[in-house]
Amino acid sequence: MEIKNAVALVTGANRGLGLAFAKVLLERGARKVYAAAREPSTISLPGVVPVRLDVTRPEQVEALAREARDVTLLINNAGILKRTTLLANEAQAAARAELETNYLGPLATSSAFAPILASHGGGAIVNVLSVLSWLSFPGTSTYSASKAAAWALTNGLRNELRGQKTQVLGLHVGYMDTDMTHGVNAPKSNPIDVVRLTLDALEAGREEILADEVSRNVKQGLSAEPGVYLGIPGA
Repeated sequence: MEIKNAVALVTGANRGLGLAFAKVLLERGARKVYAAAREPSTISLPGVVPVRLDVTRPEQVEALAREARDVTLLINNAGILKRTTLLANEAQAAARAELETNYLGPLATSSAFAPILASHGGGAIVNVLSVLSWLSFPGTSTYSASKAAAWALTNGLRNELRGQKTQVLGLHVGYMDTDMTHGVNAPKSNPIDVVRLTLDALEAGREEILADEVSRNVKQGLSAEPGVYLGIPGA
């Protein structure tokens, strides 16, 4: 997938990693960048095309697919984190909200735009995942479940869209310096750096990017004994 002259749609593009994607896509010569947000008025980046999109509302997804028929690159970035434990009173509501945005949202956008990508020779989809696709901690359990589902979705899309030559890239990353990790006392990656690595991987034809040391270590630890996902006894 070549970034120069691509037409990209970035969901959740008003801040954080989505905003970084929009900026770097423009820097690398994308012909057009649709910057999607629930409120387009929150998009202030010069050079993009602000569009309304709540990925949990199928009618908005379908409307945008009718409007943006020139898209060759879909960046499924929009996501939410409710910060709840599995047995909290609000856990089921949090889990539904996170699944709607983090899993069903990318499923809806990918389904709507797959025929459009095919019409342009295949194009590409980037799904923003997380090391929490593989791990779960108190306060991230429902979010982790939604990201695990999104990882499975990414693998499934890759298989189903290979025949139409659509590249599907999964982005795994640990903490980034965004609003979502505000208050987290841990090393954080610069979103711009994460985007540059991701777009490099996309142009190299790769299907997965581990964007920081944390994601690389966690991926390696999946096959350890005991597996890193089992946690530390007594912790």
